[in-house]
Amino acid sequence: MLPPGNSERSGGQVVDVEMSMRARLRAGEPAALGELFDEQAQAVYRHGYRLTADRSLAEDVLSATFLQAWRIRQRIDPEGGSLQPWLLGIATNTIRNLTRKARRERNLLARLWPPEQVPDFADEVVGRMDDAGTLASVREALRNLRTAEREVVALCVWAGLDYASAAQALGVPVGTVRSRLSRARRKLAASEGRGPELIPRLATDNRWPPDAARPEREGNR
Repeated sequence: MLPPGNSERSGGQVVDVEMSMRARLRAGEPAALGELFDEQAQAVYRHGYRLTADRSLAEDVLSATFLQAWRIRQRIDPEGGSLQPWLLGIATNTIRNLTRKARRERNLLARLWPPEQVPDFADEVVGRMDDAGTLASVREALRNLRTAEREVVALCVWAGLDYASAAQALGVPVGTVRSRLSRARRKLAASEGRGPELIPRLATDNRWPPDAARPEREGNR
């Protein structure tokens, strides 16, 4: 297998061979992972931040997602389009694991110290938002959704994936994505506050969250 930019002879003629991103990753080319990071890091980071409302956790999600992507690169389908659905699927699983871990740690801290001494990350995050009311309204609206329903909202509404891509990311049938999103929309429509009207608007606002800028690779700083 030839690296990108090399050429081979076919019938006496030199033919350029350009490997796809998928092929380069499957072949274990580190530069391909770096290019994928530059292309998709912001999407992964925002996905993590929107589901956790915690910048520190979102950074952990970002790192863990690309580390896991490199570990399981051989599972990438040789043919296909954007790798974003695959990455967001890894990120979603990572968020589930980190959220469970954070919940266990908070429960442990609550047992060791009085509750008033346990820091609440929500107030810190809201305080950094340009529009704290927006974040608070959205989080309140999402609170009544099940985890699976929040995930399809994040993928289909915020990340803009179609049903098939979201199904690929979550490893579920397309019909499951449709039904989860339908339930989520019904619950949001019945909820009080501004959540239902804000969530679709935020799908087209790439500035949200305003402090969720894409982290850079060390080599680019």
